[in-house]
Amino acid sequence: MTVTAEQITHRTPVRDLAAAERAAEEFLTALGLDITPGGLAETPARMARAYAELLTPRDFHLTTFDNDERYDELVLARDIPIRSMCEHHLLPFVGVAHVGYLPGDRILGLSKLARVVELFAHRAQVQERLTKQVADWLDLHLRPRGVGVVIEAEHMCMTLRGVQAAGSRTVTSTLLGILRTDARSRTEFLAASGIGK
Repeated sequence: MTVTAEQITHRTPVRDLAAAERAAEEFLTALGLDITPGGLAETPARMARAYAELLTPRDFHLTTFDNDERYDELVLARDIPIRSMCEHHLLPFVGVAHVGYLPGDRILGLSKLARVVELFAHRAQVQERLTKQVADWLDLHLRPRGVGVVIEAEHMCMTLRGVQAAGSRTVTSTLLGILRTDARSRTEFLAASGIGK
């Protein structure tokens, strides 16, 4: 089945790049920038395209397979690159996601773990919600015995402005099923994710 961002959010985003370009031009001018010199003349158009790309995930085909071998140990993809946009300042946050699950009747094509992260990251977002959305989506569509998602990210709204805490990282986690209720499974997931090293 092909899953689109619209199916996840239950609304179709409308992209008007010409209007976004005009708005970017007004925004930059309002901040006192002269956009007529050579290097800045195309900046409003580049801004519109860049934000559209950052806020639009690619569609993907969800590939699952029968768990014929009855594999019942942890499946974990570590250090999945993540980039998203803080919904409070529209500045990026970047980092990595560690996503794992304990299979039930189905196993997932491994690249799809990264695709699910991207699906929810490419929008105006907060890290806490993003972490939970990835876990909930996997739980709903895969029906595993447990799901774990840990995201570590640096937020530009915290490092480039305000407190200017350069290098600080925020860690969020969501654990579902056995990974939440069984202490041994939870410890295994967190250790394999590299948390606490």
